[in-house]
Amino acid sequence: MQKGDKVELFVEKLVFEGAGLARIGDLTVFVEGAAPQEKILAQLVSVNKNFAKAKILEIKEPSKYRIKPFCALSSVCGGCSWQHIDYNEQLKQKKLIVEETLRKISGVNYEVRDVIPSPQTLEYRHKVQYPVSQTKVSKRLLAGYYKKNTHELVNIKHCPIQPPIIDDIMEFIREKAIQFNVSAYDEKKHKGQLRHIIFRHSMSEENVLITFVINDTKTTKNIKQLAKNVFEHFEQIIGCTVNFNNKKTNVILGSKYETIIGQGFFREKLGDKIYQISAGSFFQVNPASAENILNVAKSMITDEISYPDILDGYSGVGSFGIFLGDIARSVTCVEDFPPATADAIENVRLNNYSNFEILTGDAKIQLENLLKAQKKFDVVIVDPPRKGLASEAIKTAAQLSKKIIIYVSCNPTTLARDLKLFKTEGFEVSYVQPVDMFCHTYHIENVALLKKCKS
Repeated sequence: MQKGDKVELFVEKLVFEGAGLARIGDLTVFVEGAAPQEKILAQLVSVNKNFAKAKILEIKEPSKYRIKPFCALSSVCGGCSWQHIDYNEQLKQKKLIVEETLRKISGVNYEVRDVIPSPQTLEYRHKVQYPVSQTKVSKRLLAGYYKKNTHELVNIKHCPIQPPIIDDIMEFIREKAIQFNVSAYDEKKHKGQLRHIIFRHSMSEENVLITFVINDTKTTKNIKQLAKNVFEHFEQIIGCTVNFNNKKTNVILGSKYETIIGQGFFREKLGDKIYQISAGSFFQVNPASAENILNVAKSMITDEISYPDILDGYSGVGSFGIFLGDIARSVTCVEDFPPATADAIENVRLNNYSNFEILTGDAKIQLENLLKAQKKFDVVIVDPPRKGLASEAIKTAAQLSKKIIIYVSCNPTTLARDLKLFKTEGFEVSYVQPVDMFCHTYHIENVALLKKCKS
């Protein structure tokens, strides 16, 4: 087999990162845009010792799970790579991916429960980060998502997975950017003003907070004019902020924010809990699914312990702690991003809690300090970034927990690695509950319940 060969393939299933998996003898072939259980004619685009990649030339026998994508840009936009697959089948494939990833890396057949579906499969994405560029002649602003594995921007006028108001606001900004002479950032030349536009939409209050990420150290007059104009035009907009990022980097955000007009935060409601979230603070993009995750964690705790002391090790704005405060004797939150800590303190006040301690600083250091102070908790919750936990953090979390650990993960690969390490620290996995946060993509959130071994 070599690059350029045409081959007939049977696609068995989908794999992590979204491709279909087929085989030619012992050679594994990954096919973008495939659906499970279909026969295709494909062309090999690369061949390595252990695997190959191929593109579809013709679908010989379509999968019964293949459907028509709901978005006209699905074939070019890198946002939703599974639109062509029936949603119920997406959930089954995600469960299979979690099961196989955990088994392959940890060597254990953990109980993986059926994926909890997203309450919404369209208009579910309430945080949108658009990179921007502009046309060479008219200088009209372009904004959207990149084509998969490229930095080629797809200009998006309508995105079905986000609230329609964002489309309306973005189109208005495109028009007004020309009027106020706002230029788009050119990453190759490191010139131009506007790098990204970030929209934060409140599901419960139906309003919008906008952040303009600019290639500068201070807010310029034309950016202020643009912000004022869009703020006054849309009653749904509650504030416009600026984030300053003048570094030659592909990192989206700098460290400094400034509120130009209105307020620099929005509020969201999950269950009966109110959350204040500032422009730079993390909050799940799919609030309805986030509530599902929080309810999973709540059930895990109440099934095991009454009135526990809870440690939330990566607390952000207090997402877990605030939601679980009613069932807890005490809640300790640890967060290293000062604005998120400020949000957490405000959220304690908004929800009338008196049983909270909010600690600011690096989670590793703060957890070690708790350990030195001989603190112990019935429940330790960890919700780390995609890279997972450092081995030292796993050891510390295990020492801080008297009974259970709840591990929330957006990456089954690092979850599998870390669950294996937790076992060496005396914690066994009870079960893993996947929750669909990002419909029509391969991404999947997981909530794992670990219990301290009695021996």
